[in-house]
Amino acid sequence: MLDPVNILVIDDEQIMRDGASRILSKDGWGVMTATNGQQGLEVIRNRTQEIDVILLDLMMPGMSGMEVLDHIQAINPNLLVIVITGYATVESAVEAMKKGAYDFIPKPFTPDQLRIVVRRALEKRALQKEAEFLRRERERSLRDIATEKSKIKTIIHCMGDGVLVCDSEGYVVLTNPAACRMLKLPESCLIGNLISQVNLDPELSKTIEESLKSVGLSYTSVSQELTIGESGEIFLRAHTAPVKDDQGETIGAVTVLQDISHLKELDKMKSEFIAMVTHELRAPISAVEQQLSVILNRMAGEISEKQEKLLLRAKERTKGLLALIKDLLDLSKIEAGRMVQYKEPISLQEVIQKVMDLMKAEADHKKIDLQFPTPSQDPIVHADRTSMEGIFTNLISNAIKYTPEGGRVLVTLTEEGGFAKATVSDTGIGIKKEDLPRIFDKFYRVKSTETRQIVGTGLGLSIVKSIVDAHLGSISVESEEGGGTTFTVILPKGVDQSS
Repeated sequence: MLDPVNILVIDDEQIMRDGASRILSKDGWGVMTATNGQQGLEVIRNRTQEIDVILLDLMMPGMSGMEVLDHIQAINPNLLVIVITGYATVESAVEAMKKGAYDFIPKPFTPDQLRIVVRRALEKRALQKEAEFLRRERERSLRDIATEKSKIKTIIHCMGDGVLVCDSEGYVVLTNPAACRMLKLPESCLIGNLISQVNLDPELSKTIEESLKSVGLSYTSVSQELTIGESGEIFLRAHTAPVKDDQGETIGAVTVLQDISHLKELDKMKSEFIAMVTHELRAPISAVEQQLSVILNRMAGEISEKQEKLLLRAKERTKGLLALIKDLLDLSKIEAGRMVQYKEPISLQEVIQKVMDLMKAEADHKKIDLQFPTPSQDPIVHADRTSMEGIFTNLISNAIKYTPEGGRVLVTLTEEGGFAKATVSDTGIGIKKEDLPRIFDKFYRVKSTETRQIVGTGLGLSIVKSIVDAHLGSISVESEEGGGTTFTVILPKGVDQSS
């Protein structure tokens, strides 16, 4: 006899709870409902073992769906949660998936759509129960299992993640159906063959071979993303680590594969949505700014002093909106791999000097001493000129913004080995220690009384880091609250084409 199926619906709208109950009950599934997050969590705590799937509305008053999801993960991370969201909140759905939600369904949905997403979750739940049953059976009958190999194989074959194990000589000795499906290779092409002879992604093969060469007792895991298939329709995340014995000898390597295609698709949808919206907004807002300039320049007639103040404030707001739109478009280009398109040998000294000349008026207005000592060497880098100007425009502009009147901004340029090193230092307000780890995150802005009046999108440093990464460089920050900030950019020098 099959165990009864129970679904918990957590939604503050009665029509959603009643509708979901009617639809799901017709398939013979038991349905429990909760009117808010607190009530839903109480049901989960009391009846965890009875619940198979949870339908959770993200937009609820009081405790939000995201908070409820965090609590569910703490109570039982194996519970399958399907979040209910609106079409305009794809980003929220992506965030929920990253926090552990199994799937999502956008409002409004049809009964068939609801059944499909719930049935998919129940199939996953059935696999979980089967794996749990096999685990319990294995614990009860370990003495009945003939060899260590059969025990491992029983467990691995029930896993949803792909597993690939090689011995010390590089021969594939163990895999599972999930790995064969993800890699699009039959088991006969994997088992017993050298990893170098198997048609694997070259980067993955290289990582496995390097893991087999590792020495010592350290268990360093390497994570990487792969695309499988001629059109790259499958995205995988691979975690590879050496397998060692008690003496630290490498006896093999294990790779765990996870299918992240669904998350990639959600990220793509989010990026395309942002690009479309920002592109459509730029033209009308530019038109508004131009019309405001016409009125402020009194080309449409005289205006009073009070009207001028209001119009200037409106123009400043539109200017901030255009800056945000530009940053969002730059961000969508970076995520689509189109930000850095044309690389050429360029002089970093020339780029920085051009930016310094553009920033001089802004620095003079705040009585800031803007310095760029002539470097002893002028490193040449192979880079996109516009992107390089964007990096230093952002860093120097920020330094001026966050430095009080009478302060100093110093830019230096040196060579270290095969790298060009540029630093932008200021005597500004500095950054709190707890804010430093997130300074390059998207939309993150340091919040304090000193920064409240400074206009910004929170995207500048994220874009700078993405551009530096695209040029195979690195960026770091050192700061102390009230003691100024120093950003250091390191870029590989360009290859001398004449040699």
